[in-house]
Amino acid sequence: MKERVLSGMRPTGALHLGHYHGALKNWVRLQSEMECYYFVADWHALTTHYENREVIEKNVYEMVIDWLAAGLDPNQCTIFLQSKIPEHAELFTLLSMGTPIGWLERVPTYKDQQEKLKDRDLSTYGFLGYPLLQAADILIYRAKYVPVGEDQASHVELTREVARRFNHLYGREFDYEDQIKRVLSTLPADSVKRLEKSRKKFQELGDASALEGALGFVNEQSHLSTHDRERLTGYLKGTGQEILLEPLALLTEASRVPGLDGAKMSKSYNNSIAIREEKSSLEQKVRRMPTDPARVKRTDVGDPEKCPVWQFHLLYSTENTRAWVIEGCKSAGIGCLECKEPVINGILSEQQPMLERAEPYMSNPKIVREIVEMGTEKARRVAQATMQDVRSAMGLNY
Repeated sequence: MKERVLSGMRPTGALHLGHYHGALKNWVRLQSEMECYYFVADWHALTTHYENREVIEKNVYEMVIDWLAAGLDPNQCTIFLQSKIPEHAELFTLLSMGTPIGWLERVPTYKDQQEKLKDRDLSTYGFLGYPLLQAADILIYRAKYVPVGEDQASHVELTREVARRFNHLYGREFDYEDQIKRVLSTLPADSVKRLEKSRKKFQELGDASALEGALGFVNEQSHLSTHDRERLTGYLKGTGQEILLEPLALLTEASRVPGLDGAKMSKSYNNSIAIREEKSSLEQKVRRMPTDPARVKRTDVGDPEKCPVWQFHLLYSTENTRAWVIEGCKSAGIGCLECKEPVINGILSEQQPMLERAEPYMSNPKIVREIVEMGTEKARRVAQATMQDVRSAMGLNY
């Protein structure tokens, strides 16, 4: 079976090139390599914009169209809606019972967002707890990998800590000793003696090779159920059953796309280019981009490193074009409008297949809703199976 990947985005409406190069391009690549679950994090949108309910639905489907335009294939990945799977909220609630408040307060983005969004009231339980909701989103699918940039790695580490604490608290069943006796009784007596010997060697002397041999024997016992195999594994290691899987951060290569003004691309900064930007609008935006302040007149020489347009050349131009830009800018051999043309052509070339993929979904929005509904049904079945194990471990299966 393929290893599982889980990632999501808040529904902010139509996406821009920063979203594509920062995340979507990687999502498209991963869908052919792993079992990928991608979700619309509409509850997360409410943690900072809880009063703006009227735009959420429109933003959800605009964003999904952009996902499909970028190349996500519903036949290769599962696209679903967070708010349609109440098990997310249930796991979030149950995890919150045992998660220390200090863990949430120390998440770097907690204070960072409070500073950046001073115009909003973020003194809410939802905002404090959103990293734990993120953890529930990940853990409920038992995902092995979460693709993130370095700035989001702390969220995955918190998720690992939450899973570790949960397994420590609830990994042992009420009748744990009786269950272990039952499982061992299904094995030959001499094998049980060898397992006990290996268990003591590992737990008392730290002999890793003894544990490795014992686990190899356990995995060969085809008559054991998955749960019984997990029980025995925990018994040999001296830990409880692994109910929630600790995920790993799949660090993505940083791909910072500048905005039209050189700052980080963001719709809130009004400096973005949409994934499905109209040709005339795109041309106008790029041609109006600021350039090296030293080039006041056409005959003034400049330095590409001091020009926001150069960052786009690094993304969209060939080495020959970049060499032409450096030579022409530093010698005033080309004007700024000439310099911008290859950037316009590069973005248009990248966007053309996206526009073609988006067209049928824009013409028939019903298809988009069907894709999301089918993906949500599939995702919910996985979430429900996890919650069965969680409720059982916590003694809530009565």
